[in-house]
Amino acid sequence: MARLINRLTQLSRSDQEITVRVRAALVESLYASPRSLVIGAVTSTTIGGVVAWAAHDAWLAVCAVLIGLVAAMRIADALRGPDRAATAPTKAERNELAYRLGALSYSGLLGLFGFLTLTRAPDGVLQLLSVTTAIGYAAGIAGRNAGRPLIALTQLCSASLPLVAGLMIAFDPLKAVLGVVILLFVVAMMDITLQTYDTILKATIMSEENAALAAHHAALARRDDLTGLSNRTDFRERFEARLSAAIADQARKLALYWLDLDCFKEVNDTFGHLAGNALLATIAGRLRDRFGDTGVVARLGGDEFAVVYWVADRDEAAAIGAAILAEVRMPVEHDGQSLRSSASIGVAVAIEDGREADTLLKNADLALYRAKESGRGRLFFYEPVMDEKIERRRLLAGELRGALDRDEFHLLYQPIFDLGGRQILSCEVLLRWTNRRYGVVTPAEFIPIAEDQGLIDPIGDWVLHQACHVARDWPESVTLAVNLSPIQLRGPQLTAAVRSALAASGLPPERLNLEVTETVLLDDIDASLAALEALNAMHVCTTLDDFGTGYSSLSYLTRFPFQTLKIDRSFIADLDHSPASIAIVQTVIDLAAKLGMRTVAEGVETAAQLEQLRRTRCDAVQGFLMARPMPASMLKTMFAGDVPQPMAGAE
Repeated sequence: MARLINRLTQLSRSDQEITVRVRAALVESLYASPRSLVIGAVTSTTIGGVVAWAAHDAWLAVCAVLIGLVAAMRIADALRGPDRAATAPTKAERNELAYRLGALSYSGLLGLFGFLTLTRAPDGVLQLLSVTTAIGYAAGIAGRNAGRPLIALTQLCSASLPLVAGLMIAFDPLKAVLGVVILLFVVAMMDITLQTYDTILKATIMSEENAALAAHHAALARRDDLTGLSNRTDFRERFEARLSAAIADQARKLALYWLDLDCFKEVNDTFGHLAGNALLATIAGRLRDRFGDTGVVARLGGDEFAVVYWVADRDEAAAIGAAILAEVRMPVEHDGQSLRSSASIGVAVAIEDGREADTLLKNADLALYRAKESGRGRLFFYEPVMDEKIERRRLLAGELRGALDRDEFHLLYQPIFDLGGRQILSCEVLLRWTNRRYGVVTPAEFIPIAEDQGLIDPIGDWVLHQACHVARDWPESVTLAVNLSPIQLRGPQLTAAVRSALAASGLPPERLNLEVTETVLLDDIDASLAALEALNAMHVCTTLDDFGTGYSSLSYLTRFPFQTLKIDRSFIADLDHSPASIAIVQTVIDLAAKLGMRTVAEGVETAAQLEQLRRTRCDAVQGFLMARPMPASMLKTMFAGDVPQPMAGAE
């Protein structure tokens, strides 16, 4: 008994310590079995009516009517169920209060009805019906309402103790014994109720903790670890939800922005991965702060982001895109360094650019591809013509797979001249493709496809073998220049392919010059450096092509083993009217000379450009002014000294 009293005193205090969610779950358990409540209410009301009718007693009749009214209200409340939105304390308390009032009113009336039957109805059968009804109800609620023990215990006492009083005041020894038994029953049921409550409480707390943990893990699974933004999974669900709303309400448009950071790899390579992570996290925070409240901001992986935002029209969509570009362009301070980046953005607008998520994502990706092709820091909207380009690319990829077997490739050669005379120093090999279905396809179109499809290595090997075989019969003073793809340069089989081509043709390695663009070196500096050093160790020469158009160009001159620099045609084109271009070209030539490198000016098309290059003391020139690309058979007349007229006239 002392243990029971101690638990009763602790019950109220411990009940206040449970969380709102646990309390709401316990309150909801009161409504878990409405069928048992309905059955009990109907049964008790029926017995009350029968007892009152048989006893012909007005007090019993009034009490039976009240029991029926309260029972009806409780049935309605049970069938309605609790407020499922009861997450706030006030709503949980409101649900519990409503149930408590009905339960206590009903149990009190049953106890009162039993007391009145014991004191006013002389028939023992009627007394038995009344007592067993009240005791049966008390036994049922001990388990049914144990989730809220104060309600269950109050109901137990309200239904049972009036019976004890009715039995005791009769001054009948047998009834007194029954009253004592009922008291012991009440004590036992109180203990059972408290034990049941402890079990229910532990199970509920564990369930809520597991649910909270599962919700936490689910939230983490939908968030990008580095930036905290939505990941692909969460982005897809939220995007599809907004897309459904856009389709239902076409008064607004839904703009999808697909971002790709420009030069992010350069930041990683130059400042380290921690700096790259800081750049990503800062940009993510800016986008979230600017667009996250009403839109969706996600990191799709690497340096790719997506923003979904409601817009009124394309003009507003363009303005939002400009704001995104501005956020990305703002410098990021990290460890004393100012990190800068820009973004290329592709935009698709629902529903005019698509009604399905996959379609819009594909179209935004197409627009992004166009933006990246057009330069850095650009935004492009999707246009249907982009689909045509992708379809052509797909068809060309299929044709390219069999192009070598169908002998569709051929080589042209463009001479490189010594600026001081008529001598041909080298010939650059140029790959051309004439397809059976699409005719002439430019290298600018098919080379990227070959790289994407994994075909550049076999094509490159074919070029090396064919060109080395042709160059073997040239004068010994003439070298062969072959361009390398970025994939070839970083591939493990490059040196083996070069050795194989040289061995098969008999061309001395000193007469082979492999050209790489400086943008190639950005992708993997260490791998590029190792490849170039391996080529030089074979006595194969290397040239830095398109010099001046890449990133931190001067740093390559000290790190990479080049023997020749090719000055990009963009500087040569302005030589005859731009003092700045003259100064740049002169500076590059002087610097190369001090570093022991030769210089070649490519894209020479006018006599004025050639004359200006002579003043700068450039070593060699290449361009349409001297000779256009030609098949190997036409080179014989060139080697015989029949130099084209423009060159002779320029002298």
